Amino acid sequence: MLGSMIATLGTRVTSFGFADLRGSLGAGFDEGAWITTSFGLGQLISGIACPYLSSITGGRRILLTGIFIAFMACLLAPFSHNIHGYIATQFFAGLGTGTFIPLTIMFIVRHLPKPLLAYGIAIYAMNLEISLNVAASLEGFYIDNWSWRWISWQYCLALPIMGLCVWLGMPKDAPIRDSLRNLDGAGLVYAGLGLGALYAALDQGNRLDWTANGLVVGLFAIGGLSIIAFLVREMTTPHPALNLRILASPGLIVMFALLAGFRFIILSTAYVIPSYLQMLQNYRALDIGAVLIWIAAPQIFLVLPLAVLIQRIDPRWTLGSGAVLIAVACLMAAKLTGAWATADFLPSQILQAVGQSLALTSLVALVARTVRPEQAATIGAFMQTSRLLGGEVGVAFMQTFVRQREQIHSNLLGLHVQGQAGDTANRVAQYGRALAGQLATTTEAAGAKIHLLATAVTQQASVLAFIDAFEAAAAVAIICWFLAAFVPKSPPRPPAAPAEHSNVHPRSVSI
Repeated sequence: MLGSMIATLGTRVTSFGFADLRGSLGAGFDEGAWITTSFGLGQLISGIACPYLSSITGGRRILLTGIFIAFMACLLAPFSHNIHGYIATQFFAGLGTGTFIPLTIMFIVRHLPKPLLAYGIAIYAMNLEISLNVAASLEGFYIDNWSWRWISWQYCLALPIMGLCVWLGMPKDAPIRDSLRNLDGAGLVYAGLGLGALYAALDQGNRLDWTANGLVVGLFAIGGLSIIAFLVREMTTPHPALNLRILASPGLIVMFALLAGFRFIILSTAYVIPSYLQMLQNYRALDIGAVLIWIAAPQIFLVLPLAVLIQRIDPRWTLGSGAVLIAVACLMAAKLTGAWATADFLPSQILQAVGQSLALTSLVALVARTVRPEQAATIGAFMQTSRLLGGEVGVAFMQTFVRQREQIHSNLLGLHVQGQAGDTANRVAQYGRALAGQLATTTEAAGAKIHLLATAVTQQASVLAFIDAFEAAAAVAIICWFLAAFVPKSPPRPPAAPAEHSNVHPRSVSI
């Protein structure tokens, strides 16, 4: 459980502490933008490889190695002399923490008694939601009371506890020597390079203006070619790291799409609300945390009811219900105005928290019922890839969508701002009365009035863009609700790989 929280917190706290980190390291915006990219990149690369490697060497070894790498990276990160050193430590921290989520759920599925499995899955989903939404409060507390260094050092307190739990609680598995001899290193390299390049392109695309920038185009090209090489490799080698034949199961494809869709929504709204509060209300991270903490709080009270619910009824019903609640919550938030503050977001965010818990818990339970031991490494890698890339696509889409919609609304609003006509004249007159006696000359007063008018237009354009963003998230939630109808009632297990083509020992069960 600590692992899933640490892995999610890592990206979120770094995102909220971005400005403070840049300032402390003396880095510009463009250099600092690679901090979160490097962390996510490390998580994606290790998340692809660790389910496969754990099936060969045992999950205990992989987790302990990941904990050690993450601990050292987080301990040393604040001592970096420049931004480049900090980015390097973030990449290694991502490599270490990227093992946590796939192997956490693997342990739940493998070792919890069947009557307790639903509770383990519900707690796992709760941890993801809580850690996603407490990051702003933590970052604000560290900056205001301690030091920016605790953004990294906080994990050094939790990682030893996690390591002790793994050391005492996870069984020791002997390495499978036949699989070690047939290790598909080339397949892992192609997959890591391809998906890593795509992730970096998505994360940097909005900042660099997508196809107008050679680096982004190059990353997409490298990613595409490497993915093609990976597919060819896995379909032709006698001992593939990932058995792509499981994609012949329509039920699994739908569930992977749903996971990507829900991550898209979760990280989209997690981007929109802080952006609104920072841009229009000048909130700091600690103030934003007062909103996001209300998404996390209901999770504590939902664990037991959710676990009982998915045991008693078909999880497809709770999956669909969660999607509907998320859509309703996004439409409620789309009533946004420029006067909204913390309290105005609470009803919609509490409803969204309930919907996300229903959806994620049900989805993980459905995938757990689908897992066949010999296909576990492939399913684990696909789940982690869907989770990370789905969220990254959500953030990249929302950043670009909000920016473009803001430009469109600004242009449209500007068409109605006509010199001294009608409402424009009244607004300018109001500004004049408000500024009376504060400025020395008529020229200064006229300039100040125009500036205030332009600011009002910009703010309203931003509000309209954020409304569009919530409506887009609601549309994705409706698509997820539609897709939930195509999840099989009793998900068929993936087709088994022929024995001579399998390089995965059946002891591993991971999603």
